[in-house]
Amino acid sequence: MIVKKLIEKIEGEAELEFSFKSGKIDDVDIKFDLYRGIEEILKGKAPRDALVITPRVCGICNHAHLIASVRALESGFRDAGFTFELSKKAKDIREFTLSCELVQNHIKWLYLTIFPQLNRVLKSDPDDNYALKASYIANTVTKAIAIFAGQWPHSSYAVPGGVTCDPTYIDIISAQNLIDEAIRFTQKVLIGMDLDEYLSIESLSQLKTLGGDFGKLLFTLEDNQLAKIGKSYDRFIVLGESAFFKSAKSIATTTSTIDQRFVKELEQTGTKAKAALYKNRFYEVGPMARAIINKEPIIMSLRKRYRDSLITRIYARVHEVAILLNYTKGLLQNLDITQESCTLKSKATPS
Repeated sequence: MIVKKLIEKIEGEAELEFSFKSGKIDDVDIKFDLYRGIEEILKGKAPRDALVITPRVCGICNHAHLIASVRALESGFRDAGFTFELSKKAKDIREFTLSCELVQNHIKWLYLTIFPQLNRVLKSDPDDNYALKASYIANTVTKAIAIFAGQWPHSSYAVPGGVTCDPTYIDIISAQNLIDEAIRFTQKVLIGMDLDEYLSIESLSQLKTLGGDFGKLLFTLEDNQLAKIGKSYDRFIVLGESAFFKSAKSIATTTSTIDQRFVKELEQTGTKAKAALYKNRFYEVGPMARAIINKEPIIMSLRKRYRDSLITRIYARVHEVAILLNYTKGLLQNLDITQESCTLKSKATPS
């Protein structure tokens, strides 16, 4: 039996086709009937137009598209003979804003998708206002982004050679206060413990110390036999690079380097979306992939017991929130505002 359902909690719309076996979902096909053609819009445009057009691919992860665009342009400039090196200040600001986008997206995913869906499945009626919690921390972190990027979503402050902002010490203090507030929320509401204490968790036996909404969620998944469902290919790949994660792939317990020339797009029947493959195989990307490539101890422990199941996937995403909040705090503490914001000048010529 196949059941079709429209999903709207994404950028655009998609149709899910559920296949059932013995009364349970056996497989799901995702089909996109709409084609926006951003890549067609870019054709014939000036290269820097990509900084404005590409982020509008998505209103959720638009900053990631901006960073991808500016890195592509910088690669093009270097290929054309331009010599420049980003200042540490520019790199750190990009890292900060991109990390903040991930934090607020992960939080909204948890409180606006996972908790409500779980309550529907369990037919429970919680007293918690998940939307209010998601809105509070997402708005707090977004304000920190806006100090450097000017706005969110669809900021275009990252340009070839660096960034357009030139923050003051007051800006840094304002951003620090916002990150500290996000950390306080995380400690009090999400994990129920000190952030450093949480980040020291490495084994499954330590999970019983978790409190807050996250601790309740893990208990609920285990108590209702939901922890081991949702397994996928158990193959992971990270294509981008950052100061806190590297580019690599992982199959079973083996991690190895990748060559992006082996990334291919595949036309699919019945949908406008293309499939992305590496050496003709599907891989999972995202927080769990990054954690496994980084060999995060608690994620490796979860994977060993539960494989790439629902509980491992959820834990990896929430765990990345804690990692990134700690990371962004360090970035602000060490940001040198005396350095240049942009090192590729508008009148630069090839060397």
